[in-house]
Amino acid sequence: MTNIEKALNLINTFATGDTETAKGLLAEGYIQHNLAYGTGREAFVASVEYLSSAPVKTTVENIRAFEDGDKVFLHTIYNFAGAGEQVAFDIFRFDENGLIAEHWDNLTAKAGPNPSGRTQIDGTKEIKDLDRTEENRKLVENFLVDVMQNQHPEKTVSYFDGDTYLQHNTGIADGLSGLGTALAALAEQGVQMIYNTTHQVLARGNFVLAVSEGTFGGAPTSYYDLWRVENGKITEHWDVMETIADQSTWQNQNGKF
Repeated sequence: MTNIEKALNLINTFATGDTETAKGLLAEGYIQHNLAYGTGREAFVASVEYLSSAPVKTTVENIRAFEDGDKVFLHTIYNFAGAGEQVAFDIFRFDENGLIAEHWDNLTAKAGPNPSGRTQIDGTKEIKDLDRTEENRKLVENFLVDVMQNQHPEKTVSYFDGDTYLQHNTGIADGLSGLGTALAALAEQGVQMIYNTTHQVLARGNFVLAVSEGTFGGAPTSYYDLWRVENGKITEHWDVMETIADQSTWQNQNGKF
């Protein structure tokens, strides 16, 4: 199996309850960064067992899957035991034996279309421009510093092809104009969206996923942003934003990042 197939098989055990498959895919020292779950292989298997015993079946629908070196990143819709649909980004790291050794994620409730009629999951899926993977990664790394971390905001327009920017954030319309309108509305409410640190930038061809840390309205926040790049310009965006739980509630001490 490819690493993508392994990652997909693992998340599907939430729906199938197949603990043996889960055990076979995970390293014994599996490191969990979802703060609501314990760390280690046995903790993951226990969560599979718990979901399989629930009266409502868990559903898993993968939308996009990418591979970058020893990591796989997924864009997926989950409904855990009927608790409601959630949109998630998952990242899995594989060890030298081809086992899944570490996991990070961000989840948020599935919402209706945004002001431009786009959803959190629709849009382009085609992976192309594999020869430009590193170029596109570097573009997003620079964009995160210049624009998202607000170090050189005057460079913002240079990252886009005019106002042709497709937006899947639930509250923002297409284009730089839509982004500006949304940020202005937040500012009027006294709410700031701040990016402080970039932890990972994963890329595959025209798709780049960035994992960042900051605050939203003063609350510690994890930002997962997926951008599609075309001809050296940022063209499309999906995201999942999650408030980082208070440390007193953590089920593991590995940290969110």
